[in-house]
Amino acid sequence: MIPYGRQEIIQSDIDAVVEVLQSDFLTQGPKVPLFEQTVANKVGAKHAIAVNSATSALHIACMALGLGQADWLWTTPITFVASANCGLYCGAQVDFVDIDPITYNLCPKALEAKLIAAEREGKLPKILVVVHLCGQPCDMHAIHGLSQRYGFKIIEDASHAIGGKYQGEYIGNCRYSDITVFSFHPVKIITTAEGGMALTNDDQLAENMNLYRSHGVTRDQNRMTHEPDGPWYYQQVELGYNYRMTELQAALGISQTERLDTFVALRHDLAKRYDGLLKELPVKTPWQHPGSYSGLHLYVIRLQLDKIGKTHREVFECLRGQGIGVNLHYIPVHTQPYYQKMGFMQGDFPIAERYYSEALSLPMYHGLTDVQQDTVVGCLRKVLS
Repeated sequence: MIPYGRQEIIQSDIDAVVEVLQSDFLTQGPKVPLFEQTVANKVGAKHAIAVNSATSALHIACMALGLGQADWLWTTPITFVASANCGLYCGAQVDFVDIDPITYNLCPKALEAKLIAAEREGKLPKILVVVHLCGQPCDMHAIHGLSQRYGFKIIEDASHAIGGKYQGEYIGNCRYSDITVFSFHPVKIITTAEGGMALTNDDQLAENMNLYRSHGVTRDQNRMTHEPDGPWYYQQVELGYNYRMTELQAALGISQTERLDTFVALRHDLAKRYDGLLKELPVKTPWQHPGSYSGLHLYVIRLQLDKIGKTHREVFECLRGQGIGVNLHYIPVHTQPYYQKMGFMQGDFPIAERYYSEALSLPMYHGLTDVQQDTVVGCLRKVLS
């Protein structure tokens, strides 16, 4: 099976992890701060907080921004459920904004229309989670302008986008957002096995997220209610969680980050090759905004079903049957049973739903060979003929 995504682990990665195994610290040692500084320096952010998953990063980001009951969080329906669930964790209400039909990211025009209506109803969002789907950045300049006008905070869910750029600068610098989140799951661009990170330029947000990732416990005397009883003393000043990243994960992340630019460049080579190989087939290849540089975590095509004698499902199953590990990113969140119990219905976000009915993620990872890519396209050509 040729998978849709996979990690690359080389000897230097293994050596970095073994070094930690032979050290005094498996957790809460020097590697996590070093990984945080490495990523922050790379993307141009002031602070980075490493955690055990991007979902945890989204959660502490919402907490740090003060999301709570009676608040609203908006996001795109074409994302993994975590981008919405982070609002529910905080007791907030969740809503969605339909996607742009070309980029598949949250549509700024649809956002503006929804904000105008929400302002009349007194239901403006406190937080907007924008998702850089497949690694292509959203129109952050337009979205940031709307945030200034309507007063909401922005979290960039850049789980797909580390190593990508917007307007010539690395995604993650938080120029147009309050917090950016990365994922280091094995199918992502770089990996720590499981893991995530929240980045910000705001000192207070960083301090709060650091607190929330570790039980709400502090040894900072400035945050304590009274003088410490002794050098052993700590206080729990907030309700936090055990979201810490291990030293093993951080060591792997540091090693992987050294190859980040190479990984993304290889993905661009693969995407360009896919574009050429798929040119004559009844599919729509991804459109890339000329002012951005995608992380290219995914390569999503859309089937032109009116020109194909098979259904979406039949194409998917035929490819899987031939050993091509295609996938589908994503099932619209509002169509999930849990969200339908909240009142969301089929038809609420028609552009997202149409995307779902046609989308197919082809194998895309920097270790994919030309021979494997030719096999993928050959099988697709056969299925669509």
